[in-house]
Amino acid sequence: MRSTGIFRRVDSLGRFVLPMELRRNLDIHQNDYLQIFLEGDTIILKKSEMDCTLCGSSDDLIDFHEKKICRKCLAELKAKA
Repeated sequence: MRSTGIFRRVDSLGRFVLPMELRRNLDIHQNDYLQIFLEGDTIILKKSEMDCTLCGSSDDLIDFHEKKICRKCLAELKAKA
């Protein structure tokens, strides 16, 4: 794990700001979801896709090779295979 050298203070509601530079580098935008993991005493944030990678639908999603894909797109992919 590498250090960014960036420090942020947590406010009274437990919030902190991810610097714009990090959001740009990680393609994190307003209203994106972040998954929160714990590894020992370390907090890990990971951008979470909540829409189908192929069509953008948010209905009936499954995990497919670490991406979200809807069952409709999966069926279309299977039909073309």
